[in-house]
Amino acid sequence: MKVRDILRVKGSTLFTVAPDTALQTAVLVMSEHDIGSLVVMEYDKLVGILTFREVISALAKHHGNLDGLEVSSVMNQKPLTCNMETEIDEVRRMMLVDHARYLPVVDQKMLMGVISFYDVAKSVVEAQDFENSMLKAYIRDWPEDTEKAAN
Repeated sequence: MKVRDILRVKGSTLFTVAPDTALQTAVLVMSEHDIGSLVVMEYDKLVGILTFREVISALAKHHGNLDGLEVSSVMNQKPLTCNMETEIDEVRRMMLVDHARYLPVVDQKMLMGVISFYDVAKSVVEAQDFENSMLKAYIRDWPEDTEKAAN
């Protein structure tokens, strides 16, 4: 399974912000859409990612006050990325090693979507469920032993 398979099912709805967006505004967007990340774009270039991890860190650092902060001051400026052809096992490894919960998907410098740890886990569970149902169907339809049938 590849990243393109996850995006095909998930869809490619993207939520982005500019680096100079007020952090409070970005938090409201994340809350309104029930999302854990915003891709930070400067024109058509990916320049970072804002996740709830950076928001929580900013809240702690600034004693709960986000006034005057811009997304650029707290975003992850070098997010991990993957492409449409990246295998899911590689994505899982990348996410685990770097503790990344969100990966922008970039294809030839064009942002195609974002996949989350949840999206990856869901796709793995669905693939295993499908495989299990196929194995159960195979076992159920197992041909009888021809010797026993002859006796």
